[in-house]
Amino acid sequence: MPIYQYRGRSGQGQPVTGQLDAASESAAADILLSRGIIPLEVNVAKVTKPFSLTQLFGGKVALDELQIFTRQMYSLTRSGIPILRAIAGLSETARSQRMKDALNSISEQLTAGRPLSSSMNQHPDVFDSLFVSMVHVGENTGKLEDAFIQLSGYIEREQETRRRIKAAMRYPMFVLIAIAIAMVILNIMVIPKFAEMFSRFGADLPWATKVLIGTSNLFVNYWGLMLVALIGTIIGIRYWHHTEKGEKQWDKWKLHIPAVGSIIERSTLARYCRSFSMMLSAGVPMTQALSLVADAVDNAYMHDKIVGMRRGIESGDSVLRVSNQSKLFTPLVLQMVAVGEETGQIDQLLNDAADFYEGEVDYDLKNLTAKLEPILIGFVAVIVLILALGIYLPMWDMLNVVKGGK
Repeated sequence: MPIYQYRGRSGQGQPVTGQLDAASESAAADILLSRGIIPLEVNVAKVTKPFSLTQLFGGKVALDELQIFTRQMYSLTRSGIPILRAIAGLSETARSQRMKDALNSISEQLTAGRPLSSSMNQHPDVFDSLFVSMVHVGENTGKLEDAFIQLSGYIEREQETRRRIKAAMRYPMFVLIAIAIAMVILNIMVIPKFAEMFSRFGADLPWATKVLIGTSNLFVNYWGLMLVALIGTIIGIRYWHHTEKGEKQWDKWKLHIPAVGSIIERSTLARYCRSFSMMLSAGVPMTQALSLVADAVDNAYMHDKIVGMRRGIESGDSVLRVSNQSKLFTPLVLQMVAVGEETGQIDQLLNDAADFYEGEVDYDLKNLTAKLEPILIGFVAVIVLILALGIYLPMWDMLNVVKGGK
């Protein structure tokens, strides 16, 4: 369950602040009232961790491991095996140390009497808020196995989307890496030999040759500084990306990357529609579902848009109106939302919208290589042209000098 930060007053009128676990803001307010505290402000607590290199280069548990865990939990809970015994058994077979430590901690908390969802909530690096909320709903409805099978299907689709994106980007990345390696070898081993030969003639060199010799001298004489600068740049970019402003700016920029940005955007919207549909079909209130889905989309820019949609619904607007105001969705999806709102089947229509977006993403991924090939060819052509001009133009000049001397 989410952790809420509250501010209120006790029965004696004294100010009171603190944190508590609750399913929603209204549930947190009810808990405070039952304790004799009048809530004045209740917000989701943001847990801030100290910056470290582990934070920069570490990540969450891999999706394939989480997929295996949800499948195993579904099978075990359906078979009637107690949760504590299931968690203890899975901790012994966990592949990563992070998952093993998390499951051991959850097992200890279950032994102490805490619910499964509350125990999972203590490990956000393994189980995100969407996962925890689905487990919480399954616990309250007595259908925990249904929650795990839904999560398993959701994670499986997410895996497939990421797999297709990686497969589509494999060829362009291979070409760029090959070009980078070739440029390093040319600048360190080949161009210095030509530069030495050209210097013997003392002729005026063309601009392309000067550029090549200049970059070669930079690689040969300052490679250590260039390596340090490269590492420093990578760490600096990752640090900037982990700041709130940097994360939002990058997530906004990547939606406008040529040829790739539209795929990222529609893939994120498919995740939004799929997770929102899953939460609504599980019985989660719409405003709480939007808060959870905002975290699930894994895009800080869209997160703010979805939070704005939640505020609009809280103020009395319809789902269609706030979806239209967000300017995130195509007219076809907005029409599907309108129909779903009128018929009371908005979860099913959102699921159809997710299928629509995933179909578009699949089509674009199949054609991504064809779109990137002209760009890559043009890039390689420019490099080859500069190399050809830089090497062959002075050689022609030298041949002319030799012929003139004869």
